[in-house]
Amino acid sequence: MTISGSSPSDPVRTRPGDAPAPAEASEAFGALVSRIEYPMLIVTVAVGSERSGCLVGFATQASIDPPRLLVFLSKRNRTIEVARRATTLAVHFLHENNAELAALFGEETGDRTDKFAQCRWSEGPGGTPVLWGVAGWVAGPILGRFDTGDHVGHLIAVAHGVTEHPGPQLGFQAVRDLEAGHPA
Repeated sequence: MTISGSSPSDPVRTRPGDAPAPAEASEAFGALVSRIEYPMLIVTVAVGSERSGCLVGFATQASIDPPRLLVFLSKRNRTIEVARRATTLAVHFLHENNAELAALFGEETGDRTDKFAQCRWSEGPGGTPVLWGVAGWVAGPILGRFDTGDHVGHLIAVAHGVTEHPGPQLGFQAVRDLEAGHPA
């Protein structure tokens, strides 16, 4: 379909209401969001002596007062299994020098590897592991869980937080070539 004033060689432009086919929309969505510079975060969680953590790229501030963070975990990784039973979640903000830590929590899976044996951490709120050397972290109780498709959103009430190392964030474009321990 062309719009008045365009030529047949111009890219196809639709009017509002002229929805593309679902496959076309999905392809366009994937192309658009793959360019976004999402901040990369690491989520850690613990239930008893069982610990888990993973690299995440989907998170957003959900409230200023009171402070709330909504972070999304893939249904296909091990961390979601522990998070389903947890009451507290910690979210670590990464800086540009955390690429190795991002690779550890993004490429390795807790099914085969004890990630925490390969990095520095301490026990934080609710027994949740808190990683050292990151830009900072927040933690708090999980207020709700929301099925959003292939991920589950976890709304946390930010009750604890530390800023450790200021500087530029580690973003999606810097880690986009990592080979995930589990498919997203």
